[in-house]
Amino acid sequence: MRFRPLRSSTKETPTVTVADPPARMRAVVFDETGAPDVLHSSSVPVPSPVISELLVRVVAAGVNPIDAKTRAGRGVAQAISQYPTVPGFDFSGIVVSSPYEAHAFPAGTEVYGMLPYPRSGGSYAEYAVVPTLSVARKPASLSHVEAAGVPLAALTAWGLVVETAHAHEGQRVLIHAGSGGVGHFAVQFAAYFGAHVTVTASGRNAPWLRELGASVVIDYTTTRFDEVVTDMDVVIDLVGNVAADTGSRSVKVLRPGGLYILVPTGSWPGYAAAADAAGVRATSYKVVPDGSALATIGRLLDSGSVQVYIDKVFDLGDAAAAHAELEAGHTRGKIVLRVSDD
Repeated sequence: MRFRPLRSSTKETPTVTVADPPARMRAVVFDETGAPDVLHSSSVPVPSPVISELLVRVVAAGVNPIDAKTRAGRGVAQAISQYPTVPGFDFSGIVVSSPYEAHAFPAGTEVYGMLPYPRSGGSYAEYAVVPTLSVARKPASLSHVEAAGVPLAALTAWGLVVETAHAHEGQRVLIHAGSGGVGHFAVQFAAYFGAHVTVTASGRNAPWLRELGASVVIDYTTTRFDEVVTDMDVVIDLVGNVAADTGSRSVKVLRPGGLYILVPTGSWPGYAAAADAAGVRATSYKVVPDGSALATIGRLLDSGSVQVYIDKVFDLGDAAAAHAELEAGHTRGKIVLRVSDD
């Protein structure tokens, strides 16, 4: 059998769009690292997608601790190649342009996901260029503001609880800082898969965390967790040794061979050696912007098995106030920026 050779074409594959985007957009940027007030509004060019990327009109952007750390000169600040820079990882919005007609996310699709900031511009802007594999369809039951609070925190919790700890029926899991963005998802995922969940948090959050699935809530302001728990299978540490030697005390409450997972980068450089000396396993963790996992999380959100809690919503221009609120340290769940109308 003879095959006809494919004809080459000098024409580019057309990008499918809802409407032509403007040349420039409103965004929040910072020109140098520092306190929250380095964040300010600016007009910047709308980014252009290439190959399989999507151009998304951002309706809402999530605010995460890594955003504040980066703005302050830590986090991923060392990877910022030029200033001014538009920060932000989380977004929920509407696809403006898709690479080809049969693409899984055609123009007009409501999506949510994570941006590869600072390799690209961030989500504190009216438009963003997004890798196809880092997004999923927005859960139908959520508003854009609610959906924007999900991606980074939920994907981190999913990676910790499901992919690293392999949560299962009867497993004993201790989660530090359970009322935060990552923490409140980790509690729900661990409980969903049948684990017995113990959480450290402030006393005011105890009733809420029990509603989310925690079996035991320890008020860290009044009780030292290492005096009341022992023989844990897994400790998910969202604090580290930056406060009250949380990490050092955590490895001591694990059963022999138990697993200690440290999340905040740089919060306890000596964790691996300490875990080895205590006869337990240890690993750090970094979030993976996996669109397939995000789609699974979306189905759990739509079914009501998991929920996202939005503590406060700020307008895009008030990003500095949002960062100050986050750094105050009393956020329950997530803070979100409202970027544009639905």
